[in-house]
Amino acid sequence: MKKILLLSDTHSYIDADILKYVKQADEVWHAGDIGDLKVTDAIKVLKPLRAVYGNIDNATIRNEYPEHNRFTCEGVDVWITHIGGYPPKYNNRTRDELKQNPPRLFICGHSHILKVMPDKKLNLLHMNPGAVGKHGFHKVRTMLRFTVDGGKIENLEVIEFKK
Repeated sequence: MKKILLLSDTHSYIDADILKYVKQADEVWHAGDIGDLKVTDAIKVLKPLRAVYGNIDNATIRNEYPEHNRFTCEGVDVWITHIGGYPPKYNNRTRDELKQNPPRLFICGHSHILKVMPDKKLNLLHMNPGAVGKHGFHKVRTMLRFTVDGGKIENLEVIEFKK
């Protein structure tokens, strides 16, 4: 079993409140718009990190992290990308691959809107943790945490902070 902390759209922001939850996780997953490597560096000191770059990320971040990160965690096929769309309206960069080879868990960021929804047609779970940074239109900063165990995604929790 692994405890996952999922965040996105930090836009260069990291603080002790976020890092408190990082310390409680087994792994941290970042769905893009990192903003500054100080964010990922602070996380990597504490826990293993899987991340992708987002549309605001510069060449340095793009050299460090891929656009798409697909891996298996505790028997769950996971695909993280920054801009992917929502069921059933996926964007052009993800649509064909999702139809041909859907993961069990599809994670995006970008919208700053927290959403967790199933795609029954593709038999996957879509997650967007919202935005935990202070830049953007969102009024509440959010992250998600959950466990992955034996092919199951369980114990999903929303973590909220004031902006």
